[in-house]
Amino acid sequence: MLEKGTIAPEFTLTSDDGKGVSLSDFRGKKVILYFYPEADTPSCTTQACAIRDVYPSIEGEDIAVIGISPDPLEALIKFREKHNLPFVLLSDPDHKVAEAYGAWGEKKASGKTYEGIIRSHFAIDEEGRLVDSRLRVKPETTADFLLIALRLAPVS
Repeated sequence: MLEKGTIAPEFTLTSDDGKGVSLSDFRGKKVILYFYPEADTPSCTTQACAIRDVYPSIEGEDIAVIGISPDPLEALIKFREKHNLPFVLLSDPDHKVAEAYGAWGEKKASGKTYEGIIRSHFAIDEEGRLVDSRLRVKPETTADFLLIALRLAPVS
């Protein structure tokens, strides 16, 4: 697990608009980075739409929200359009970035064990330092984490 106060691992991935996006592109802004297993599945849709619904409270602030999954670009494009997502979606097909953040590992479902994305979220400050992180989160919690981590809502 990454330690608070350390520089968040740098990356460059392709976004749903086909452009390369690096974490360093967001220096000077706070960043909420979240990892999700698969676009347009029920849990991932719940997570993304919850973030979308609180997004108006952070618009105009120096805050970026970035969602990362191993999905191909076509799936990200459909996901963004279908759910009107106002934040960046990035494709990590070889899961190297997920591994760097500790968001790739062993999972269990239906009695089977396999490797995959561990639903997680990370708060990164304007200087690129990790200020908070959570692994194995519930889909509904990322939006609240976003507001709490950015000190826009009281900690409950």
